[in-house]
Amino acid sequence: MKPQTYTFRDDGSIPNSSLPLLFYKGVFAEDFIDADAMIAHFRDFGWKNAWKNGVFDYHHYHSITHEVVGIYQGNAVLQFGGGQGDQISVEAGDVIVIPAGVGHKRISQSEDFAVVGAYPDGCDYDIMKGEPGERPKADENLSKVTLPESDPVYGKAQGLLEVWGHQLVH
Repeated sequence: MKPQTYTFRDDGSIPNSSLPLLFYKGVFAEDFIDADAMIAHFRDFGWKNAWKNGVFDYHHYHSITHEVVGIYQGNAVLQFGGGQGDQISVEAGDVIVIPAGVGHKRISQSEDFAVVGAYPDGCDYDIMKGEPGERPKADENLSKVTLPESDPVYGKAQGLLEVWGHQLVH
């Protein structure tokens, strides 16, 4: 399965990325949609430092790492790319790979909406909000982010390795 791709330009507050966001629709079958199973699947492909929760209701991005988000319960509308970015409807079984610097925010959700997240090689993460004065440090951080060695859905077979190829983050 090839992911849908979305690319977002710097909007002045949110840096976004030249790397496209990857949206894998319905990756996990209903009998597999379980938080711990998703976490284990991502971990098997090198995406670690996992958490279970939701998606913040304010624009934010990570300047030191890429992120994978797997929806294991419910549905939501998420916005990517900052205030002028795209709104995407997501539901249990979907997976999104968010490049470092790409803004994301929850617009609406079902009562049972829940996700897991993880980072390549178990990287730590930061939370940037596009606030005045944070860009110099964020831009410096983004310039150091490397491409992951594997895709969180398919490992070394396809996915982000094919789509992102040898692109530079910024």
